[in-house]
Amino acid sequence: MTWRWRYENANGGEVTDRPLPREVFPSQADAESWIGENWRELLESGVEQVALLEEDRVEYTRLSLREE
Repeated sequence: MTWRWRYENANGGEVTDRPLPREVFPSQADAESWIGENWRELLESGVEQVALLEEDRVEYTRLSLREE
């Protein structure tokens, strides 16, 4: 199984109109560690929220990159 992040705008639409990292991870923990290290750069690139996918299954969605 592989894990990846889907980058979304504020409305939940997938952001595909700019070059963004397309990393694939062997585990959920690896994916979550990566987003913890890279969320600021993604936010600066126009990504507002992310969804975590295992293959094509959505594990969770609407994880905001904005600090609360």
